[in-house]
Amino acid sequence: FPSPENIMSLTDAQWAEFESTGVVKLGKILTDEQLAKLQSRIDEIMLGKADLNYDKIMMQLDSQTGKYEDVGEQTMGFKEATLDYRKIQNLDQDPVFMEYMRAPIFEHICRKVYGTAPVATFRAMFMNKPANKGTPLPWHQDRWIHLDKDPKVTIWTALDVANKETGCVDVILGSHKLGVLNPSHPSAFLKEEQWNEHCTEDKITALECEPGESVLLHNWVIHRSGTNKTENPRRAFSCNYMDANTKVANDQLEQGKQAKGTGFAEGCDEFPIIFPAS
Repeated sequence: FPSPENIMSLTDAQWAEFESTGVVKLGKILTDEQLAKLQSRIDEIMLGKADLNYDKIMMQLDSQTGKYEDVGEQTMGFKEATLDYRKIQNLDQDPVFMEYMRAPIFEHICRKVYGTAPVATFRAMFMNKPANKGTPLPWHQDRWIHLDKDPKVTIWTALDVANKETGCVDVILGSHKLGVLNPSHPSAFLKEEQWNEHCTEDKITALECEPGESVLLHNWVIHRSGTNKTENPRRAFSCNYMDANTKVANDQLEQGKQAKGTGFAEGCDEFPIIFPAS
């Protein structure tokens, strides 16, 4: 998955935008052929047809009710052959997705943020809004209490059309400057009074993308997603890059595992190296 020649690095203007808003659209990183390869691969994984060790893959089924509290358990292993999975993690175990995660543009971004340190992935994750389904994801920031350093870089890639009808991600631009709003929550989900203060309609931006487009997000940007009201799935791949020297606090890890849905998935304490120290 080589990066397109015109998207090998970010411009000064894009870095300024990242500092200001916490969100930068990178353009179409994937060619049509590369996009089709990832689309086909994730469907193979969901249907149990991929040649990989499913015992090392976290697979969560979507809810049947559309309620967040009814989503499946975040546990390792294949559940059933269906395209209605909500979340699949540990995709660094898959050679196809791992190759994409190592694209030169992503290393450029990580070097700018983390310097020469080795870079690992906290979470290599597929997120899915199945056709005419999907579960709303409440307002939150991507921050976890069991890490001694907060990851700052997420690359989100649309595998299908992401718009308001398909349940795209909504963001509050510039909200990363607020810091972590609910640090006591294992996964930094906002309290209702914080939604009301920081997530008013006039502040919401729909992060609409075409298939193959990628977006750089600061982890502290407040975001959510809705449901899919169309006949087609809204699939996406999200990779969270972190300083590989980050350490885990085991007592807080256990606390996070107790929270269903908004808590930690199995395998969340393993951080494969993506880019060695430079």
